[in-house]
Amino acid sequence: MKNKLPKSVAVIVVLAAGMCISLFLYYLIDVVFNGFFVDWFTDRFIQTWDSYDPVTGTTVIRTEPIWHKLKYLILGVFIFTILLLVLTASITSFVYARLQVRKSITKTRTLLHEFMRTETDAYDLFPPEYAEISAQMTELKSAMQKNEQILKEETSRKNDLITYLAHDLKTPLTSVIGYLSLLDEAKDMPDPQRIKYVSIALDKARRLELLIQEFFEITRYNLQQIVLEKETVDLYYMLVQMTDEFYPLLAAHGNTVRLCAEESLTVCGDPDKLARVFHNILKNAIAYSYPDTAIDIRAEQTNTEISISFINRGRTIPEHKLHSVFEKFFRLDEARTANTGGAGLGLAIAREIVTLHGGSISAESKNERTTFWILLPVS
Repeated sequence: MKNKLPKSVAVIVVLAAGMCISLFLYYLIDVVFNGFFVDWFTDRFIQTWDSYDPVTGTTVIRTEPIWHKLKYLILGVFIFTILLLVLTASITSFVYARLQVRKSITKTRTLLHEFMRTETDAYDLFPPEYAEISAQMTELKSAMQKNEQILKEETSRKNDLITYLAHDLKTPLTSVIGYLSLLDEAKDMPDPQRIKYVSIALDKARRLELLIQEFFEITRYNLQQIVLEKETVDLYYMLVQMTDEFYPLLAAHGNTVRLCAEESLTVCGDPDKLARVFHNILKNAIAYSYPDTAIDIRAEQTNTEISISFINRGRTIPEHKLHSVFEKFFRLDEARTANTGGAGLGLAIAREIVTLHGGSISAESKNERTTFWILLPVS
């Protein structure tokens, strides 16, 4: 530590404190108690007797210390003085140490505040004795800055998405109002034209519903906490049921699903949450697949894990975007087309659910072939 008190000064301080205490005791005994100590000392440690002096022929009063008592008094005084000095030194050291600790804490707090507030390098700001703290603070500051940057990017994407959604809501809503107004005003409109207008208004209303669902999806993701309720899940049946549920969307896009898995395949997990993972990935695969192509779903089990993969043919995802597909509010298509428009939460939620199950999720895209892998532990 800098500004450390020299040992010589500390010794002088202790001696000065001892002298002050001694002078105080002398004043207390000799002045305040008016010679009480002298009387007490004479009564106990001095013996007095009368002695006849043959030379002068008179009686003389003689005094002599009682040495066996006096030596114990000297020993006691010596021990008391040593203890007093030790006590004084201990109190002085304690107070000094407390002051040094407080000074050290104040200095450390000032350095940390300066380090976090500025861009100064830790090794330039912290003295050598703070080397360990400076290394830890450098690592902590780097992590905080990285998390702050991620949060800013996520917030920016979220704000952009909400802005796009608010803008996109106007188009279908205007169309719905327009076509319904025409139907309301033209009472004698021919049936073919009326059917056409009703169909267009219904399609726009459904698009409007999807956009509103995206708003709710953003809100639910921020408010709900995912809690797992695990049980043994028939994985093969779940995948078959999911492909059946997606048949209308697959047919509309001209896609098919080829499932390759053993019928006895099971997994320990939350059935509702895992179904949401597979739903999000398959929906994403359909949205970004070429029309009239097959989507392969494969599942197999090893001694330690269960692997589920979704493979589709479509545009190759750039490498820099592939690393971001699992981030919240990230979208591959910035143009927000009707076919692939979404809140950019599906894969982020999928990753969180898989992670809670103790597994991992990853993606690869090469030569117009995109694969999503899900690895779940075998219980």
